[in-house]
Amino acid sequence: MSKPGGDFGTGFYPETANNHDWPSVRQFNVFLANRLGGMLSIVKRVENTSLKIVSLMVIDSADCAIIRIVLSDPARAKEIFQQADLSVTESDLLVVRLPENDQPLFSIFKELLQAEVNIDYAYPLMVGPKGNAALALHVEDLELAAKTLQKAGFDLFTEDDLAMGDLLS
Repeated sequence: MSKPGGDFGTGFYPETANNHDWPSVRQFNVFLANRLGGMLSIVKRVENTSLKIVSLMVIDSADCAIIRIVLSDPARAKEIFQQADLSVTESDLLVVRLPENDQPLFSIFKELLQAEVNIDYAYPLMVGPKGNAALALHVEDLELAAKTLQKAGFDLFTEDDLAMGDLLS
């Protein structure tokens, strides 16, 4: 879900994931030329700081790669990406704690289907808040998805939940 008014010169949007009434987490989409060492360069920049990589997904093509990354401190991450002069955009995700049942994904996806919310993509967190397994979801209607999942009793995590002190590795 793209936001209007993005500054494509810097790759960052003036809006943030915190300008709404539902819980969400900022994901950074880093665009890289598909060259040897590109991924290492991104990880090195992040891991040489106090930031923790919470989740990471790579979408690769012949010419470029998109690194979707969630970090423990989005404001600090934004500074690091700006200093590195990387082409980056932001998007909002819902991060859902996986329920402790035999079909955790089915139960989440079923609720979203019943609400007619389309899931664009999903991926797991490597490090979850307080050791909880969690799933990052990019959906077409964040507000409806959040309300639907909360009403069904699912826990949604926020950026504050992903802060360094709340993560267990």
